[in-house]
Amino acid sequence: MNNEVTRVSVPIAGTEFSFETGKLAKQASGAVVVRAGDTMVLCTATAGNLREVDFLPLTVDVEERMYAAGKIPGSFFKREGRAGEKATLTARLIDRPIRPLFPKGWRFETQLVALPVSVDHVHPYDILAMNGASAALMVSHIPFDTPVGSVRIGKVDGNFVVNPEEPELLEDTDLDLIVAGTEDAILMVEAGANEIPEAEILDALDIAHGEVKKLCALQRELAATAGKPKLEIEAPAVDATVLEAIKASHYDRLDSATQVEDKLERQDATKAVEAEVLEQHAGDPQAEEHAERRAAAQAAFDKLEKQIIRERIAVHKKRPDGRAENEIRDISIEVGVAPRTHGSALFTRGQTQALSAVALGTLKEEMRLDTLGLQTKKFYFHHYNFPPFSVGEAGFMRGPKRRDIGHGALAERALVPMVPSTEEFPYTIRLVSDILESNGSSSMASVCGSSLALMDAGVPLKRPVAGIAMGLIKEGEDYTVLTDIAGVEDHLGDMDFKVAGTERGITALQMDIKISGVTFEILRDALAQANQARSFILERMGEVIGAPRAELSPHAPRIQTLQIDPSQIGLLIGKGGETIRGLSEEYESQIDVNDDGQVLIYSANGELGDALAERIRVMMKEVEVGDEYSGKVVKTTAFGAFVELSKGTDGLLHISNISPGRRVETVEDVLNKGDEVAVRVVEVDRERGRIGLRMADDPDVAGKTVEELAGVGTGGGGGGGGPRRGREGGRDGHGSRGSGRPRHSRDRDASR
Repeated sequence: MNNEVTRVSVPIAGTEFSFETGKLAKQASGAVVVRAGDTMVLCTATAGNLREVDFLPLTVDVEERMYAAGKIPGSFFKREGRAGEKATLTARLIDRPIRPLFPKGWRFETQLVALPVSVDHVHPYDILAMNGASAALMVSHIPFDTPVGSVRIGKVDGNFVVNPEEPELLEDTDLDLIVAGTEDAILMVEAGANEIPEAEILDALDIAHGEVKKLCALQRELAATAGKPKLEIEAPAVDATVLEAIKASHYDRLDSATQVEDKLERQDATKAVEAEVLEQHAGDPQAEEHAERRAAAQAAFDKLEKQIIRERIAVHKKRPDGRAENEIRDISIEVGVAPRTHGSALFTRGQTQALSAVALGTLKEEMRLDTLGLQTKKFYFHHYNFPPFSVGEAGFMRGPKRRDIGHGALAERALVPMVPSTEEFPYTIRLVSDILESNGSSSMASVCGSSLALMDAGVPLKRPVAGIAMGLIKEGEDYTVLTDIAGVEDHLGDMDFKVAGTERGITALQMDIKISGVTFEILRDALAQANQARSFILERMGEVIGAPRAELSPHAPRIQTLQIDPSQIGLLIGKGGETIRGLSEEYESQIDVNDDGQVLIYSANGELGDALAERIRVMMKEVEVGDEYSGKVVKTTAFGAFVELSKGTDGLLHISNISPGRRVETVEDVLNKGDEVAVRVVEVDRERGRIGLRMADDPDVAGKTVEELAGVGTGGGGGGGGPRRGREGGRDGHGSRGSGRPRHSRDRDASR
C-alpha cells in the first residue's frame, strides 16, 4: 500500500485551501482531507457491488461529529443520531452537481461520505465537503474524470465577498450564494438573498466561476500526483436498428400520445404505446433472447420519447400541454381554507397544488438547534411534505425524505428576508406546506401558498413572495427557456431553475444544470423571464389578499409587549417568582421578561391579555401624590391598615384617616384583612420608601389638587407612619427600599 502523503493548496480569497491524501482512510477507494483555516473535512469515495438497476446507485452521507466544534451532543444518549437538517442539505449540495457527471452505465454501488473532524466557526464546512467529495472521486479508481469546484459568495457592505466567514453569514450578508461547477460551466446554484436584483446575481455567478476554476485545477493536480487508475466501463448504446424499427411502427402514435395535455391521461396514453412497442419488438416471451431484446426495445423507446418531446419544444416551440414557452398554467388561490388554523392558503397552478398552514406560538416554542454551526435557535421555520398520493401513487410515509427537507429549506429561505423579527412580531412561526397534487414546481407553489398563509394569519410580512420554476431544452444551437415547467419538462429537460422573490428582487435561487452548454446569455434570459412570471403571480396573489390581515386569528395566542425599566424586573418577578406566577395564574397567561426589561404576555384571548398588561403597567408605575387606587387590606395594626396598591406595593392608611369625622378606637372596628377600599395617595417619601393614604371619599381629600394634597396631614398622625413597598421584615413588617425600589429575587426559571 502506498504510504506517501500528497498535499496541494491554492489561495482562495486570501485563505489557503488545501487537499491532502494518503494519510487517512487509506482503504477507501479515494480519501481526501480538505482544510481551510482550522476547519477540516475528511471525504471518502467508495464503490461496492454491481447493481442490476436502470439508475445511478449513488449515496451521499454527511456525518456531523459534535466533537469537531468541541461540543457534546444534547440528546439523552449523548451521541449523534440521524442526520440533522444541515447535514442533509449539505449532502444534497454534494450530490446535485456530481450526479450528472458520472459516466452512463455506471451501476456500481457508490458512496460518498463527508466527515467534519474540526470546525473553527470561521470557515463553514459545507463548501469544504463539496470540494472534498469531488477530489475523493478524482483520486479514486471510480471513472469520474471531471472535477467539480464549489465556492460561496456573500455580499457585505455592498461588496461581493468570496467564502465569507460564518459570523458574516449570520449577521451581515445580504446574499448567501453557493455555486458549483466545472472548468467550463456552472452546474448548480443555491442561494438566499435579501431582494437582490437579477443583474447582481449574474455578476456574483461570474465571480464565483473564476474561483471554481482554481479549485478544479487543484483537484486535477492532486489526481495527477496521487490518483489511482480508473476502471473502464462501456457506456450502453441504443440499438440503432431497433430504434429505427420502432420509429417506423409507432412514431406517429407516440407523437400523438405525448401531446395529450392532461398529465395522467398523457401518461396512460404513452404507457399504452410503450406496451405495444415492447410486445411487438421484444419477440417471443419464451425465447432465450427475450429479456435482452426487451431491454433493447425499452432503451430505444425511452430515447425516442425523449427525442420527440425535446425536439418539439426546442425546435417547434410546442410544449407537451400546449402552452407557449413563457405561459404560466392557470392559477387558483384561496385563503382561510382551514378555519381553525392561524392562517392558511390553497395555491393551485395547473396540476400542482399546495396547502400551506401557519401555526403561531410563543417565543419559548422556538426550534432549538444542536449543530456544528453558530446558530442555536430559529423562530421561523418551514416544513414541506410530499405524500405519494400527490402523484397518484401508493407508497410508504415514514417521515420526511431528503427531498422534502431540501424543498422546505428552499421555501424557508425564500421567505426569511420578509418575515418580521421577533422584536417586531414576538411569535414563533411554523409553516407547513402539504403538496396535494404535483406536476412540477411544487416547491415554488409552496412559496406562494406560504406567503399567502402568512398574510392570512396577520403576520406583518414586509412584502409578498412568489416563486417560479424555469426550464431549458437545448438541441444543438436551438434552445427554449420554459416558464413554469411541468414534471415531464423537468425530467427530460436540461435545467431546473427555481427563482423566488418579491417585486423588488430575488430572495432565493436553486438551479441544477444537466448539460455543459448553458451560457450566461441563457441564464440572463431565464432570470428575465422568471422576473416577468414572478410579477404576474404576485399580481394574482394581490387580487386575493393584498396585505397582511389587521387582526390575528381568534384561535391564535395573543402576545403583547411592554417595556419596563430593567431595575423593575425584580419587582415584577417577586421573591422566588411569587409575583409573576401569581399574575400568570390569575390571568391565565404566560409572562416572559428578558434582561432588557422587555415583557412578553401570552394569553388565550385579547381581553385577558389587555387586563394583565394594564395590571403590570400599574405595578410598574411610580406612585405619585394624587393617585387613586382600589386596593385590598393586607394587614391591620394598632396604628392603621396596610393597603395593597399593586402587586408588591403597599401604602399605610393611618387609623386617623380610616373614618373621617369620627374617632376609631381600633382598626378592626372598621376594616379587616381582605376588605377592598378606595384610597388616594397623599404622601410619597421615596428616600424612606413611605406611602401615605387617605380614604378617597374623605372631604379633606376629595376635589383637592395634587399640590394641595401634598400638604395634607404629613407627619404626626396625618398621613405617613412608615409604609414601604414590599413586606419583608422591618419595623412595620416592611423591608427597606433604599432608593424607593424593592429588592426581589430574579429567579426567572421559577416564574415559568
